[in-house]
Amino acid sequence: MNDESRSSQPARRGGISRRASRRRAVELLYEAALRDTDAVTLLSDRVGSVDADPVSDYTVALVEGVSENRERIDEVLAEHAQGWSLQRMPPVDLAVLRVGLYELLWAEDVPDPVAIDEAVGIAKELSTDDSPRFVNGVLGRIGTIADRLRAVL
Repeated sequence: MNDESRSSQPARRGGISRRASRRRAVELLYEAALRDTDAVTLLSDRVGSVDADPVSDYTVALVEGVSENRERIDEVLAEHAQGWSLQRMPPVDLAVLRVGLYELLWAEDVPDPVAIDEAVGIAKELSTDDSPRFVNGVLGRIGTIADRLRAVL
């Protein structure tokens, strides 16, 4: 973990930063997609397991939030991912976008620029060289109308 992540994000249970919690949520959503299983079920198998890395409260909130709002999240992503269907997106990028969009529209304690920047940072860590620009473009477009979208959620 770098110093910027540690200092810019409040720590959660067990000293796990929000950046690490976001990354873990993306990993769980990605794994659930690959296994074609429910992310919340996969999450519940991991929480408290001695065989798995610790799962922070914020990771739980993100995975549950994305799962609860997935239909609406996917509608918004499909509408704003110019030239890309959800099926065509790399699964890691889709997981990053889902977490980023959830934070952008539903996490009241996360400022819009932070939600976008964190998603771009995770895309840099976990995906291709082109992914950060793609994630930034999609979430940036949505960010310009986020207030209007929040009003109709």
